[in-house]
Amino acid sequence: MFIIGITGGTGTGKTAALMVLKSLGALTLNCDAIYHGLLLRDAVLTTELGTRFVGVLAGGTIDRKRLGDIVFNDPEALLDLNAITHKYVDAEVERQIAGWAASGGKAAAIDAIALIESGAFKKCDAVVGFTAPVDLRISRIMKRDGITPEQARMRINAQKPDSFYRENCDYFLENNHKSPAVFKKKCKAFFEGLLQENNAYSP
Repeated sequence: MFIIGITGGTGTGKTAALMVLKSLGALTLNCDAIYHGLLLRDAVLTTELGTRFVGVLAGGTIDRKRLGDIVFNDPEALLDLNAITHKYVDAEVERQIAGWAASGGKAAAIDAIALIESGAFKKCDAVVGFTAPVDLRISRIMKRDGITPEQARMRINAQKPDSFYRENCDYFLENNHKSPAVFKKKCKAFFEGLLQENNAYSP
């Protein structure tokens, strides 16, 4: 099975790219969504987070906003959060990929902001990085998450710069399009070619 790694900062269009890959027959794994799902059902994960980040766990539920305020203002705390969550998310990704392969799936895509830093890129046959102009990213994040421009910029500043993705990815796509439809068309052309080249296209 051909596995594509999708990475890049928040607000760069990775979710749109995953939607395109799904339409092309690939299993799509959004590690952020997997993480949020695990927060709702994995008591071992939430307990470990509550132990490390005092005050974010109440009644068995993680206060994501409070946790975000802590880690996006403290690089060391963000490293600790990633170290805790990556092992749980990685196990779930492995489980879903194994099931997809067993059912005859030809392609899968793993979307993770920390795909490279976590080592998850080693599972991938090709890694595609996404970037976008900061002003567009801020407006997208504000609309998506209902936060202020300052909070959106804080999230962006806590992540890797564009140069990191250019240096560490096999392919690179810039999402400088205000129209989601235009960007999806660009992604479709790119991923169709990549999947066909690797005999993993099953529309």
